[in-house]
Amino acid sequence: MVMDVEVVKDIASFDPELLQLPEVSPPVLKENPQIADHLYTHWLTLPETIKLVKSFVDDAKAGLPFSISGFSNNASNSSASTSLPSMFPAGGTPPLSPRSMSGSPRAARRGFGVGPSNLGSSLKVASEQVKEVIPQFYFLNGRPPPNDLKHQCLTTINHLFYGHENGLRIQEFKSVTKEICKLPSFFSSVLFKKIDVDYAGVVTRDSFVDYWMKRNTITMDIPTHIFNILKRPDRNYLSQEDFKPVLRELLASHPGLEFLQNTPEFQDRYAETVIYRIFYYVNRSGNGHLTLRELKCGNLISAMQHADDEEDINKVLRYFSYEHFYVIYCKFWELDTDHDFLIDKENLIRYGNHALTYRIVERIFSQVPRKFTSKVEGKMGYEDFVYFILAEEDKSSVPSLEYWFKCIDLDGNGILTPNEMQFFYDEQLHRMECMAQEPVLFEDILCQMVDMIAPENESYLTLRDLKGCKLSGNIFNILFNLNKFMAFETRDPFLIRQERENPTLTEWDRFAHREYIRLSMEEDGEDASIGSGDVWDEAAEAPF
Repeated sequence: MVMDVEVVKDIASFDPELLQLPEVSPPVLKENPQIADHLYTHWLTLPETIKLVKSFVDDAKAGLPFSISGFSNNASNSSASTSLPSMFPAGGTPPLSPRSMSGSPRAARRGFGVGPSNLGSSLKVASEQVKEVIPQFYFLNGRPPPNDLKHQCLTTINHLFYGHENGLRIQEFKSVTKEICKLPSFFSSVLFKKIDVDYAGVVTRDSFVDYWMKRNTITMDIPTHIFNILKRPDRNYLSQEDFKPVLRELLASHPGLEFLQNTPEFQDRYAETVIYRIFYYVNRSGNGHLTLRELKCGNLISAMQHADDEEDINKVLRYFSYEHFYVIYCKFWELDTDHDFLIDKENLIRYGNHALTYRIVERIFSQVPRKFTSKVEGKMGYEDFVYFILAEEDKSSVPSLEYWFKCIDLDGNGILTPNEMQFFYDEQLHRMECMAQEPVLFEDILCQMVDMIAPENESYLTLRDLKGCKLSGNIFNILFNLNKFMAFETRDPFLIRQERENPTLTEWDRFAHREYIRLSMEEDGEDASIGSGDVWDEAAEAPF
């Protein structure tokens, strides 16, 4: 046994004084150490000692405390019981193998000296709980602001509320929204109503301090603050309806949209188009419930701040550009020949000068990529068209890749096989033959697509493969948009140079700019003004 080897090894270093035998004086033991060695060896061989040591080992393994009284009771009948209690220190610790400081290197580590050990039980020390003070890291309403920030904020509040002892009215509250809350000014009405819970028509200094300071809103990040302002109390997400009050105030206050006050019938249509674009890009789950996480991950907040600072709304390319709305709405109006604000398959097949194949249009109307919001069977509504045109004209974006991937994935197993891709390309091949163009065999096209994407597995394409390549949008153009496929095969060096000169513009930005110029010139000749022309006036009278 390991224990026996350990004992024999340490007998030579045994200290006679540790025995504490009253029958033999310590000087005699020191002069004759062999007596102590024999006594110690004899004691270790006793059956009662072996039983005792084994019980101590079992108790230690079970985590039980050592008890001297228990030992005394168990060993009361043994011949060595009279001398054993004197070997234990009064602290209640079981005896350790006697060792000298010089004979064993373990003695220095365990702190043994001459005579009985005066150390307490190591188990007792380990069982004592050390109280560690952990500073508070969670606050229900956010971390309290530093005193200097509170003082600075109170100074600004007192300045803005100076001379308004009865409070600020909604028209006067905009400066508070922008200067103190650091929110876009078109949030002032929504924020005002959030504080004016009693519908008094004014916000006093004390009520604003209670909302902004005492609830620690001052330390809240802007996305979270906007989310809490817009959402309803019983929800943890934002719906499309929650954005309408903000868009109404933007339309009423932004100088770049002032001209729409002469055509109020388009104000709601502009607002809804902006909301549809927001949910297309930001609501990545596609369930119509925009979460705080999605709001923080998107670029909507920066676009809102840009719209608030920029007088020309058309320079705000993300979501708010009126020119982009103009293009989307006019494109829809061109296809909606009976002007019932619904589009069927035959209408959509004419999109882009008959650029799309029948098979891809069939997949769109099967509502595989997205369920239609229109409640009419076989008809696409305006919101559905907004999602379609954004996906069609900017296939490099993640929402577009997901939209078209679902269309091509016929069995919905998450991979695009050569058979699935050939199913759509066969119609492209037929169209090329009808147009007397030299056809490109699918085998050659497949090699080109694999080289372009460089997928992890060359036998199929995954959505992850497509998201990892900047040229992924061309895969879908090859499969179902003949016009863009041919344009890609015969790329214009001038257009390539334009893209390199301004890489911040997306495919959608370039498309919307080209189409806006074309549409405006068609309506007004060389005059590119907005809001006039027979088509535009007729569209204003259509139901929405």
